[in-house]
Amino acid sequence: MTQLPALILAAGRGERMRPLTDATPKPLLHVQGKPLIEWHLEALARDGVRDVVINTAHLEDQFPTALGDGSRWGLCIHYSMEGRDHGGALETAGGMAKALPLLGGAFWVLAGDVFVPGFRFDADAAQAFAQSEDWGQMWLVPNPAHVPQGDFALSAQGRVLRKDVAPAGTPAYTYSTIGLYKPAMVDGIGLGEKAALRPCLERAIDAGKLSGRLYTGPWVDVGTPQRLAELNTDSPAC
Repeated sequence: MTQLPALILAAGRGERMRPLTDATPKPLLHVQGKPLIEWHLEALARDGVRDVVINTAHLEDQFPTALGDGSRWGLCIHYSMEGRDHGGALETAGGMAKALPLLGGAFWVLAGDVFVPGFRFDADAAQAFAQSEDWGQMWLVPNPAHVPQGDFALSAQGRVLRKDVAPAGTPAYTYSTIGLYKPAMVDGIGLGEKAALRPCLERAIDAGKLSGRLYTGPWVDVGTPQRLAELNTDSPAC
């Protein structure tokens, strides 16, 4: 089964991680012995992905130096350099729009600052999505302590809904920052335009074009020095 390419989002400043991110981009901080982003690269390679785009801005020259062309993992890495080309990070949707020429059609997206060692980038799921009418499919996780209210509702039919209009009793979950998307998700966003993803997701929800799945394996948003320290005191992940 042919895999889709992947975009790893790695452009952010990581303000909440300062001072650690003053000298090192957050995805290059070490978790259990290796840079956080390497956990993603190894998982993508394991599951058959070959083409990976990494978008960068903050301290972006460190990424090619640390990761090279991806050949050590059997990957082909391309860099979408927002700092060099546009003077700074373009936010998630803007970064996706800029990277489209390197991605083609449907593609995986994952944030470079989450730790999710057991996630499988399932090729069958990717191809089923690519052949569907949906613009996106997101993986949701049980709500962590820092997002107790969740981000979106998920119906029993696997459709993502706005929490405020979902039928009573529909559970709400947190976006894992992992998803499958098509260019239609960021339609209308110009090259170099800063744009958040949330309005795009809500437009897709309103059009009935966003599906979802629940992931219940280990998942950590490595958003604070404390969470990073806790990960590094845990036993190494399998």
